[in-house]
Amino acid sequence: MKHVYVGGYGPGIVTIGDGAEPRLTRVTSPSFLAAHPTLPVLYAVGELERGWLTAYEAGPEPRPLDERPSEGDSPCHVAVSPGGDLLAVANYGDGTAIIYHLDERGAFAGEPIVLRHQGSGPNPDRQAGPHAHQAVFHDDVLHVSDLGTDEIRRYQDDGTPLRPIPLSAGTGPRHFAFDGPRLYVAGELDGTVTLIEGERRTTVPASRSQGPNAVSHLHLERDLVYVANRGPDTVTVLRAADLSPVAEVPTGGHWPRHFAIDGDRMYVANQHSDRVDIFTLRDGVPEPAEAAYEVESPACVLIM
Repeated sequence: MKHVYVGGYGPGIVTIGDGAEPRLTRVTSPSFLAAHPTLPVLYAVGELERGWLTAYEAGPEPRPLDERPSEGDSPCHVAVSPGGDLLAVANYGDGTAIIYHLDERGAFAGEPIVLRHQGSGPNPDRQAGPHAHQAVFHDDVLHVSDLGTDEIRRYQDDGTPLRPIPLSAGTGPRHFAFDGPRLYVAGELDGTVTLIEGERRTTVPASRSQGPNAVSHLHLERDLVYVANRGPDTVTVLRAADLSPVAEVPTGGHWPRHFAIDGDRMYVANQHSDRVDIFTLRDGVPEPAEAAYEVESPACVLIM
């Protein structure tokens, strides 16, 4: 049976999905969660000034398996490589990214590879220094979005830096996704979605709203791109081929920080509403399913 795990800035990880009342695993600021690709293990970052990373045995009540420091300030994202042997963390506060090796249990092995960075962007309030925001393993390369320096940093598995992918000044790249050679990037600071394919780039507004939009999560599902808009409080659906609009749907709450899709269901973490709203996908477009879970300050949804 699948479980829905919700991390955030409340008292811990909330587990939903076995027909019982939601269960709470107490941990401080588990703002992002990730699953091991083959083992029943999930990982949570502790978004603190002295950040932490915890591995859990998955289940109705996750049990701690291992814990290590994130080697940086305010870790906000964690990801596991497709082979399950590497784990990466993005520390937003100081821009540091790290790589850990994982053993056969999914626990941490050895010392981490620490990837520090320097740089800035044109927005003095948000880009005075590097701010690593997401880590993605793709084609045996670790990619790290840096909101502070307007680039996707790239590293080999051993930490050797590769040439980064630059973005327009002031983009503030947050979350991104690959589809073969195509790269889709959500710009938190300029409210856009950018498609990069070789030398060709297409950039469109993430929302039809004329007000401020702090774009958050981006997800690719089949031939559609989904992006959450904080401010407009909507999810936008775009065609992956050319970023042409399909729909823009209210999320039923405020400040949609993250969402997850499982089959024909979408779970939206409306952070400032203290609620995870559930939608039904019809032809790829979210429709309210008239169901929600009360969760304090949700920031991430993981289904496994």
